[in-house]
Amino acid sequence: MMSISETELRGRLHRLQSQGLWRRLRVRAGPTQPHALIDGRPMVSFCSNDYLGLANHPEVIAAFCEGAKRWGVSSGAAHLINGHTRAHQALEEALAELTGRPRALLFSTGYMANLGVIGAVAGPGDWVVEDRLNHASLIDAALLARARLRRYRHADPEALRRLLGTERARLIVTDGIFSMDGDLAPLPELAQIARASGAWLMVDDAHGLGVIGRSGRGTLDHYGLGIEEVPILMGTLGKAFGTFGAFVAGSETLIETLIHQARSYTYTTALPPALAEATLVSLRLAQTESWRRDQLDEWIGRFRAGAQRLGLNLMASPTPIQPILLGESRQALAWSQALERQGILIPAIRPPTVPPGTARLRVTLSAAHTAQDLAQLLAALAQLVDQLGAPCPDEGDTPSQDAEQVGPDG
Repeated sequence: MMSISETELRGRLHRLQSQGLWRRLRVRAGPTQPHALIDGRPMVSFCSNDYLGLANHPEVIAAFCEGAKRWGVSSGAAHLINGHTRAHQALEEALAELTGRPRALLFSTGYMANLGVIGAVAGPGDWVVEDRLNHASLIDAALLARARLRRYRHADPEALRRLLGTERARLIVTDGIFSMDGDLAPLPELAQIARASGAWLMVDDAHGLGVIGRSGRGTLDHYGLGIEEVPILMGTLGKAFGTFGAFVAGSETLIETLIHQARSYTYTTALPPALAEATLVSLRLAQTESWRRDQLDEWIGRFRAGAQRLGLNLMASPTPIQPILLGESRQALAWSQALERQGILIPAIRPPTVPPGTARLRVTLSAAHTAQDLAQLLAALAQLVDQLGAPCPDEGDTPSQDAEQVGPDG
């Protein structure tokens, strides 16, 4: 086997560029908020997952600063060495209470949490069955566990039922809210199928917690489901809660299993305790300041109404994730670049993050946006429609089931 060469790597990059799939890093000056300097230019951002506007909240910042004074800026070790502090413990207890489960366990990121859970619960030869549009971390987790990964048609319980047939799956895994489409998984039906087949249902609710459900308790609460129906719940802290990290919530037995067998927990330095202190404050704000979800709902309704009047091809999303389907990668890139010239940042989302033929602008809304921000966005989109015409993806460009992986794009 020949070793890889610089020439081969340059060839790969050239092909990406020619296909309209080139990505670039942007440099933001200032905190996470709708208005910021991006690459030295003032921009209004509609691409952050800071749904409740807590990432730059003064109380969260103050808690982080006080935590750093008390604990320093690093935990210094993995949780099982001496990195687990009273701040971590308090946050885990608060997350368990939020989700209505006996225990919760902190991980460094949602990606690491998903790798840890699936690797600890499933192994070589076990069936792990996933929604075809699950986040890349869930797909990678099953592959790394050397499980027998099977993927069913997106949000289609009957397709899952047919796929299972007489086979016995170890895990059925789904996003709660799908990160690139913004739709909700049909969790009640999936829970019934999981129970009938003897499988555990795992839900990655990264984009649901803080946003929907009573006091932002997430997609499971929205559907009225508990630990009996969904034994494994993963959530992240860097989206609606505005900080960083992730957690898994479940039974005492599940959490002890993860402590002992989740490699991405055992062999990773614990989150800085100052982050745990900040997250405790953001959890309180997310639950008590319900006006943030009310504001978000208003912006979602206002954006959808305005976009539909323009004839834009929206996807069926009731959440802050509002994709505008454009079809081909080059078209999505052209729309993104045109908006950027008008001071609006919405990067094009292209394969392999989404299926071929479904490139899009992934508009994400925040409670921190203003009515003027939305008016500016809709006016810019109206100008694009006048110049380029409303996008009408071909019949073959409607959302398919062939995504390689689903995750952040840029």
